Amino acid sequence: MPDDVPLALEPGRLAVPTTAVPTTAVPTTAVPTMAAPATPGKPSPTAPAPAAHAPAAPGTGEGTCVQAAPSGNAWDSSMSRWDVMYGVVFVAVLAVVAVSAGSGCRTAIAMTAIAAMAPWYVLVGRPQMRSADGGVTRRAVLYLSVVVVLFIIAVLLAPNAWFLSVALLPQCYEVLPVHRALVPALVMTAAGAASVGYWDHSRAGVETAIALFVAIAAFSTAFGGYIGRIITQSDERANLIAQLEATRAELAEVSRQAGVMAERQRLAGEIHDTLAQGFSSILMLVQAAEAQLELSPETARSQLSLAAQTARENLAEARTLVGGLASAQLQAGTLEDALRRITQRAGAELGIGASFSVDGAGRRLPAATEVVLLRAGQEALANVRKHAAAHSVAVCLRYAADFVSLDVTDDGAGFDPAQVNGGYGLSGMRARVDEAGGTFAVRSTLAQGTSVQVEVPT
Repeated sequence: MPDDVPLALEPGRLAVPTTAVPTTAVPTTAVPTMAAPATPGKPSPTAPAPAAHAPAAPGTGEGTCVQAAPSGNAWDSSMSRWDVMYGVVFVAVLAVVAVSAGSGCRTAIAMTAIAAMAPWYVLVGRPQMRSADGGVTRRAVLYLSVVVVLFIIAVLLAPNAWFLSVALLPQCYEVLPVHRALVPALVMTAAGAASVGYWDHSRAGVETAIALFVAIAAFSTAFGGYIGRIITQSDERANLIAQLEATRAELAEVSRQAGVMAERQRLAGEIHDTLAQGFSSILMLVQAAEAQLELSPETARSQLSLAAQTARENLAEARTLVGGLASAQLQAGTLEDALRRITQRAGAELGIGASFSVDGAGRRLPAATEVVLLRAGQEALANVRKHAAAHSVAVCLRYAADFVSLDVTDDGAGFDPAQVNGGYGLSGMRARVDEAGGTFAVRSTLAQGTSVQVEVPT
């Protein structure tokens, strides 16, 4: 039998696409363009893991857990694009410096400083960017310190080396928190602007350098703060998603446990109303047959025949439980036929008068409704057998327009319903009927018999 519970559809991972921000060139006479710093998205250290596949579901049917294909980490895919951009900028700057600065010791040193940045990025910078968690580390400070020194050397010795800022300024925001990244970013901006003014040798060049520094510094401060807030919100959302996934996993486990308990209760009710009652009947019939073996062999054989019939029915019920099928009693005929058979057998087992009647026009009912009525009849007759010491029992099935009721009445010893404590019979019947949306009532008086009434809507 299934022992899990259905889960709600499992959504895929939440992915927030990143959008590249184009840089705007500021054309000047014989002055290259300085790009404003951009910040690629950082991986969140608290990003939730992909949700685990939930167990399949139980009870009345198997649930299906649908999981969307997890999207790839945007950071993993964006890193390769940034690598390409850095590589293109490094190669382009080397070519520009080699062509525009001519030959000589100063050019060689500038090109060496630029070339040294490439392995430094691959060996130190890139691993730091991939592992950045928003904090300040010695490795990050060391990387940017060396980068700033190499950049200053290059721009002081070659007029067009400050093109490197296009690649270097974003790296500041990749390895340090935004407010800390402004320090190396402004230092390199100042060095680049100073280089423009120094190499231009004119008042216009100085004015251009000052304007570039002010514009880029202001933009870096404003845009860096904006990116910082985005990163903070992204981390908060990643934490929230992780918490939601953890909560969803806990709820799934609680639901699974609830489903297991419900399935156990269902099986307990089925076993109590079928196999346990059958075994009780078999034991009672065998004991009665033993008492009649010498005094009345024919009576003993009749009781043993009833015991064998009950055992066969028990075996059929056991097979239906294992296969999850409808009750064997209902498979053999209609609800009226099943109730008539169990009423007649109860009368034969007890040696009392047992009658079954139908009031109203009979009709086929939903399988679940028929099972509720049949189990209620079996349990009520089992209680008559075990407790009532009755002389007669009457079972009546009534059909109405919008409901069906079952009455089981005996003239036995009766009991005080308020004093009933323990046992599964009455509570199990009440639970079945409540689940079907019906009503359940027991009326009994000492020495005046008992009446059990079940009413189920149709």
